[in-house]
Amino acid sequence: MIKAIVLIELMGSPKEHIESLMKEIVENLKKEKDVKVNSDKISEVAEVKGFWSSFTELEIEVKDIGKLVDISFDYMPSSIEILEPEKTEVDMKYMSDFINDLLARLHRYDMLIKNFYAENKLLKSRVKGKK
Repeated sequence: MIKAIVLIELMGSPKEHIESLMKEIVENLKKEKDVKVNSDKISEVAEVKGFWSSFTELEIEVKDIGKLVDISFDYMPSSIEILEPEKTEVDMKYMSDFINDLLARLHRYDMLIKNFYAENKLLKSRVKGKK
């Protein structure tokens, strides 16, 4: 098991949306397979330059580094501090699979960004053409 502190931050509007979304994120993490949430502290929502901000600090335990990476991609925490174990030994087959899974996700996100960029560019050109 890997024990870690996970910090998740949100900013947006309206205030009620940020409050409910943060609670939903914590509840979803508690329901994750192979994740144990030992503690969670949700901050009060505060106004920051016309937006609303909140953060939560969770102490979690996960079965392996792969699950910690899944949480990183799915919940986009601001930071993760691994508390335990201090050191570990990793099987190279596992590490190869892990890196390839990570690369596949990065390529998928890269493709999505490029598609959004192309669609945005096309929409902007259509708007310019109608002027």
